[in-house]
Amino acid sequence: MAYRTTASRIDRDQTLRSHILDCAHARVVEGGFAALTMQALAEDAGIATGSLYRHFGNKGELAAEVFARASQLEVDSLAEVLRGSGPATERLARGLRRFAARAWYSQRLAFALIAEPVDPEVDEQRLRYREAYAELFCRLLEEGQGSGEFQVPSISLTAACLVGAIAESLVGPLSPPARAASQAPGTLEAVCANLVSFCLRALGASQPAHGDLR
Repeated sequence: MAYRTTASRIDRDQTLRSHILDCAHARVVEGGFAALTMQALAEDAGIATGSLYRHFGNKGELAAEVFARASQLEVDSLAEVLRGSGPATERLARGLRRFAARAWYSQRLAFALIAEPVDPEVDEQRLRYREAYAELFCRLLEEGQGSGEFQVPSISLTAACLVGAIAESLVGPLSPPARAASQAPGTLEAVCANLVSFCLRALGASQPAHGDLR
């Protein structure tokens, strides 16, 4: 008679897997992907190291899923703003500010997602999520182009440029040397102001009033 996995066993496995991912996420928040080792994670989760491999084939696979879960939260947060109401120019400015603020207040995690050297499996996810961000910007650029707010020759290329500009503008302030010195270049407000100004100028858009950016 073939063994059948019971529903309760499946539920227990899913619960444990979720617990492992929660512990892994907490470890990355505190120390980046460099702090995510199988032995340390097993201790955090209160299980044997071998038990981790029942759920994840290797560290790269585990790290990739942690990356995907964390990145999806950021994509969803940005999408909420970019797909909201109001002129495209104002939505873009608000979205840039929200993204930067979320990164600023979780700097280790943000740097890990944006620029930390990682396993190849995580790099694949990083590229995938850069494309996800670009898709969000493509939709907004199409709206802004249609309303006359933006003037861009190529929507897809410009969207990719926006993704790159956002990432590069935050790498310095979020980098380990800046955090260690407790002297991140500029304040959050300064970084946001420069990022918004740069992106809107690149799109041929006018600067919205500061009160419209909340």
